[in-house]
Amino acid sequence: MTNTQQPRVLAIHAHPDDIEILCVGALIRLKALGCHIEFATMTPGDKGSAELGGEEIAAVRRKEARKSADILGVPYHCLEFRDLEIEVTHKSKQRVSELLRRVRPDIVITAPPVDYMSDHEATCHIVRDSCFNAAVPNYVTEQWDPAPVLEHIPHLYYVDPIEGVDWFGNLVPPDFIVDVSSEMEQKLEMLACHESQRAWLRKQHGLDEYLDGTERWSAARGKEIGAA
Repeated sequence: MTNTQQPRVLAIHAHPDDIEILCVGALIRLKALGCHIEFATMTPGDKGSAELGGEEIAAVRRKEARKSADILGVPYHCLEFRDLEIEVTHKSKQRVSELLRRVRPDIVITAPPVDYMSDHEATCHIVRDSCFNAAVPNYVTEQWDPAPVLEHIPHLYYVDPIEGVDWFGNLVPPDFIVDVSSEMEQKLEMLACHESQRAWLRKQHGLDEYLDGTERWSAARGKEIGAA
């Protein structure tokens, strides 16, 4: 990146709607500042339904993710791993490293090292290693048309764990907080695109009105910096 270029930012998390819940307010701000933004999810959310089969709900959730990304006017990529099957392997790092080489981000935003489920934690470790690997000239991704190696290792940032706590319910304090008060309306509009998840979250997690819950969580973080 030269001094005249705006940063390229890739947000990559485990499932469709994770980005919208956890960091899309900051991404809206960054895009308004001129950054190039792209979204990616490790899976298409193929196990996020108690009524539809895996491929059926995956098709629905890919459309929801693209609809959300379209609101912000950014590309969306799905790496086509499967829910509850994301593993830290050489093959998974190759797939993510190839995406990084194609998107060529200066900044990567991803899941935190400790979270409530293994998909999130595995995503973190795969993305962390891939940020390094993608800049290694002799690291081969085994794609038939591989993208050029990155010129530099991207800067890496982690979002909050869900509800801001670790496995044991202990608070995980953030290193910094972004005021997204002005971005909340668009954040909630984008999250609302994932309408298939309302029934799933109610059944699996006992959560309803997830839009209100996300707004309350964002407000709680905002209070920590006097922004709520």
